[in-house]
Amino acid sequence: MFGKVKRWLGIEGVKIEMILPDEVSGSSGVIEGKLRFESMHLQTVTKIKITLTEKYIRGRFKNKLTDQYKIGEIELDEKIEVPAHEVILLDFELPFTIVKSDMDELGDKNFVFKKLVDTAKALKNVKSEYYLEAEAEVNGTALSPFDKQQIRIV
Repeated sequence: MFGKVKRWLGIEGVKIEMILPDEVSGSSGVIEGKLRFESMHLQTVTKIKITLTEKYIRGRFKNKLTDQYKIGEIELDEKIEVPAHEVILLDFELPFTIVKSDMDELGDKNFVFKKLVDTAKALKNVKSEYYLEAEAEVNGTALSPFDKQQIRIV
């Protein structure tokens, strides 16, 4: 009885981990990585959703504002059998598009504007952070396993 409850909650179920490069080129538009699955019991993954989110932060102290934008997403509708105590690796490619602000577009025109834009962004404390999240749907569980990691896009 207790074992069924643990499996239903995913406690001894599938664990997912992303294996990612240290940094990704923003101009390439693709993140290549691996998903690592392991479980204590035989289980079946039915769907995997991978999402890249940009967290855009600006301002200081009480005036600090944060927005989040989904800049890349894929869904893999593959059935993957995860045997007990074995590791399964799955390659993935996530296409993404970085949206540039008007200031960034201006800064790309020449190096003088670039320095002015960088100074203005530093004064306003503007920065972007990127997070990659993978979530898997598993047969017979109520809670889906997931992994979330910050990734550096240059």
